[in-house]
Parts: sequence; structure tokens; C-alpha cells
Amino acid sequence: MNLRAQINFWLSLNQSTYEKLAIEMTKIMDKKYTRGSLNAKLTRGTLTFREFETIAKIFNCKIKIEEL
Repeated sequence: MNLRAQINFWLSLNQSTYEKLAIEMTKIMDKKYTRGSLNAKLTRGTLTFREFETIAKIFNCKIKIEEL
């Protein structure tokens, strides 16, 4: 599952939107985020791990990294 699919999954589970996510990220990260800026980062593949961690935290989820 790619990042966009994972984030869309969390959004649907929480009945949320990219706009609401951007507002929460702006509050936590002290940097302005918009629906468009999040979509652009996902399209370009430039979402940082710290940003992804923050998104997971907003949805009360944990990122698990396993050895292959």
C-alpha cells in the first residue's frame, strides 16, 4: 500500500478530509499546510517521514516498520 492509499484509508475510517487533515497538521507542525500542498507532496513523493508520522498521530495510528 502506498502513502496516498494509506492516508485515504485513514481519512475514510475517520470520516475526515484532506482539508481537515491540513488544518490539524498546521496546528501541530507550526507550518502552513493546505489540501493542495498535501496532495502535491503525495503526487511528487516528497512527503517526509516526520509528516507521515504526524498524520498517523492525528489518526491515532502507529507506523510499524518490519524487516523483510
